Amino acid sequence: MPHSIVSDICEGVSKCVQACPVGCIKPAEFRNNKGKNFFYIDFMTCIDCGVCLQVCPVEGAVLNEERPDVQKQG
Repeated sequence: MPHSIVSDICEGVSKCVQACPVGCIKPAEFRNNKGKNFFYIDFMTCIDCGVCLQVCPVEGAVLNEERPDVQKQG
């Protein structure tokens, strides 16, 4: 099952983008409710490797499940 980025928690640090082996993490075209740029995971491309969970410095920004209700698409 793919991972999800909680759009309103994401700080736009982008360590996950650089670490993702399949390039499934994409930048959104708008800002979240904190006024920050954020990223989202393409569920169709995610291979569930968990690297994004390991490298994200923002607690609670990445979930180990597919949650389109908390992840806005870009």
